[in-house]
Amino acid sequence: MVLNYIWIGFFLSAFLIGLFRLVFLGDVQIFTDMMNSAFKMAKTGFEISLGLTGVITLWLGFMKIGEKGGAIEIFSKLTRPFFRKLFPGIPEDHPAFGTILMNFSANMLGLDNAATPIGLKAMNELQEINPQKDTASDAQIMFLVLNTSGLTLIPVSVMVYRAQLGAADPSDIFIPIMLATFFSTLAGLVAVALYQKLQLFDKTVLAYLGGLSVFIIGIILYFSTLSKESIAVVSSAASNLILFSIIIGFITLAVRKRVNVYESFIEGAKEGFSIAVKIIPYLVAILTAIGVFRASGAMDAIMGGIGYLFSTAGVDADFVPALPTALMKPLSGSGARGMMVDAMTVYGADSFVGRLASTFQGSTDTTFYIIAVYFGSVGIRKTRHAVTCGLIADCAGIIAAVCIAYLFFG
Repeated sequence: MVLNYIWIGFFLSAFLIGLFRLVFLGDVQIFTDMMNSAFKMAKTGFEISLGLTGVITLWLGFMKIGEKGGAIEIFSKLTRPFFRKLFPGIPEDHPAFGTILMNFSANMLGLDNAATPIGLKAMNELQEINPQKDTASDAQIMFLVLNTSGLTLIPVSVMVYRAQLGAADPSDIFIPIMLATFFSTLAGLVAVALYQKLQLFDKTVLAYLGGLSVFIIGIILYFSTLSKESIAVVSSAASNLILFSIIIGFITLAVRKRVNVYESFIEGAKEGFSIAVKIIPYLVAILTAIGVFRASGAMDAIMGGIGYLFSTAGVDADFVPALPTALMKPLSGSGARGMMVDAMTVYGADSFVGRLASTFQGSTDTTFYIIAVYFGSVGIRKTRHAVTCGLIADCAGIIAAVCIAYLFFG
């Protein structure tokens, strides 16, 4: 519903601005420019969607190998002691624990197709022990906010789009996204913990959060000592080494389990074409609306105004053209994806704006969409502090993404 209003708003505001420019400024070319932009962006959306097929097929194949090889089970075992402290209201032997851990593990590995149905199953299991069926329980809110914070280690979809749009190294945003999503998730977790009065100073919680925080801070400090040229080289080499090591790890686990690796890859890869085809109408719809909105001059005017405010305050405003992706992300995943593609199309996939937009896209998830789907699936109407904590996580992810992008790409 939110995207519906946004989509209508793009076209309606573009029409009104175009009418103003035609009548009062004598710009007889404006509606021609707007229609040409609509046709151009529709073609771009179609071409991008088709071009995604090969890369999506590749990654879905490897993800299926990891899934069958037991990668999700390993993540679940590693995180089980930590998550038990975050969900004290769930009985220790309740099946919701296993489903929650499986959902988080699937999200970390970028297995969106597996994560969503598992997440809905977890929400239903949490609803079974929820005493107030129309009101979100503490466990349901914690589960949802950790989902909306974009807890992802392998941003497959973002790398796929960067590859299709001509990025020299599509995975160069791997480490920046990992860092940004950490801060987003940490902010969401702390916000929910404060609302629910959870003991964050528990030794198990401190061990997990402290260890991960030290690791992340160490990465940031290390890269802050390098020159911009060295950062690009080291980040690219490390990102690709990590990603290839994960692929080898998936294959090794599958071989140990006597899984037919080749057949598993084919099974996962078969989904690639159907997914790419399904993306076409959504990408064409949002890119066409954005193209018309940009051609009318509205986008440049808004971003120019925001940029002026930051410049007046003495803040470097180079990040402003990437902001539409960040502002759209809590509202609509496909809308934010369209904004990211638009930024990379206009400024270039390897530009600062293109890389920052990619980092925004991978740093958080679609807060309002996830709340609507997950809570709607179990009939919850009173969300309590879920929206507030979700938006806190989003803000933290946006701020972290900007700072990290300046460090890596500025």
